[in-house]
Amino acid sequence: MLAYELYTFNKQKGYEIVGVLPERRKDPMRITDASVTNWGKTLLGDLVDSKNVFFRRVAIDGFSGRIL
Repeated sequence: MLAYELYTFNKQKGYEIVGVLPERRKDPMRITDASVTNWGKTLLGDLVDSKNVFFRRVAIDGFSGRIL
């Protein structure tokens, strides 16, 4: 399964992971970098500075649940 690890950058603490979002869209044409970033900003709200949110695509093993 495809998922996204969301990160923020804090000048004092450096990079921090703030969440993992599973991809649920069936149509790959709808998946863009901007749509993933906006999704993360919407979910996190005021918890983070939206200018410093970025993501990394990861695969999650369906059997073990481990991030590959």
